[in-house]
Amino acid sequence: MNAISFLAGVATLALTTSLAQASGLDVNINNEAARFAASGEVSPGIELGGSLLSSDDNGGLTAADIQLMGTESTRTYEVGAGPHLSHYDSDHGKGGGLGLGGFGYVYLPAVPKLSVGGYGVYTPGALTYQDFDHGSELGARARYRVAHNVQAYVGYRRVGAEFDDGDNETLDSGPLVGVNLLF
Repeated sequence: MNAISFLAGVATLALTTSLAQASGLDVNINNEAARFAASGEVSPGIELGGSLLSSDDNGGLTAADIQLMGTESTRTYEVGAGPHLSHYDSDHGKGGGLGLGGFGYVYLPAVPKLSVGGYGVYTPGALTYQDFDHGSELGARARYRVAHNVQAYVGYRRVGAEFDDGDNETLDSGPLVGVNLLF
């Protein structure tokens, strides 16, 4: 992905999430991929977020998504679920669709600043366009609150899709490190 496309995507993401009160900015990287995400609360318990992913893991991939979800946070857990719109531009095909996604994290009582959990998104074939037949993204993370408004984490992500050629492709996968700034 060229730098101009990436910067245009970041600007679009920033504009989209500026409609909501900012509640988080997230960046994660590994040797072959980088993701920038932002989210904001549009009303109590409802968040709007989006992300841009650039990966060279299995050929080239540029992915963008927007998600609206109901969320709940307590001192012991965080959960959320809702519709997820994604678009993929990869060496294997282009397209996207509307799916469902969610996340869940639990805080460990013995180490209250540490939480573990993950997220998932599934896009069925009935709600896709262009070459995209169906896809999923799964991730797991261990997060540690290093300051009041900063979480550092390690994790693993796998993005998979099937395009018109009928082959299931892993578009991006691998371990990652990241930082989440909370507002």
